[in-house]
Amino acid sequence: MLEDLKRALFETVSEMINQEDSVAVSFSGGIDSTLLSKICYDLRKKVTLLTIGFPKSPDIEFSQIISHKMGLLHKIYELNDSDLRCAIEYLHKKVDCKNVSHFENCLAYFYIARLACQNQIRLILSANGCDELFCGYNQYRLVYDQGEQKIMKLMDEKITNEFILMKKIETIATDFGITIKQPFLSPKFISFAKNIPVNQKIKSSNDFTRKHILREAALSFGVPLESAMKPKKALQYGSLIHKTLKKKLEYN
Repeated sequence: MLEDLKRALFETVSEMINQEDSVAVSFSGGIDSTLLSKICYDLRKKVTLLTIGFPKSPDIEFSQIISHKMGLLHKIYELNDSDLRCAIEYLHKKVDCKNVSHFENCLAYFYIARLACQNQIRLILSANGCDELFCGYNQYRLVYDQGEQKIMKLMDEKITNEFILMKKIETIATDFGITIKQPFLSPKFISFAKNIPVNQKIKSSNDFTRKHILREAALSFGVPLESAMKPKKALQYGSLIHKTLKKKLEYN
């Protein structure tokens, strides 16, 4: 199954960027974005890594370590309070985001798109879909004892939610003249990944690692060990967007 997964990962990225000479990847240094970056590099594409976050955020600090190990071009946009209000006002007008997590992700991609635009980049790849398909979220652990049917139901719900989020993000990116693609959310890859046995993704209700077969694939591709085994930290948390917005709301 591992070799089949590696082939499917390689093919889904290849099919999506076949005509491209260069690509940018939304990059945190975690397993998903690093695996995607490594596959793009193996496809002989010119790869630029894009990272956003507040100064000294986990994503900025960790992504610098991993990008250096990979030897790939790395662009960073440090967020600050002065333009945060304008970005928030823009998003409230642009997208209907009653879901707090969606809003925070849209805010993150607003800055990712801006960073891409500043560097004359028109195509961004994201690794969205891996947590949904490989049981990366903590919710999978919480429903594990309810059986495989419950896990698969949660997976379907998570994938549906992700498509809703990506539609909102694409609306924002379009304003910057940016196209965002998600190779791990292609119908073909979703179908393949859903048929991988659940026990190769999550082992128990106490499994805090999860995504086991994907981590094995990442290591096999040559992803640095600390990246392949890095625990899940969502974009809005790793960038400190969630923490900053929470503080502002509490202050106001």
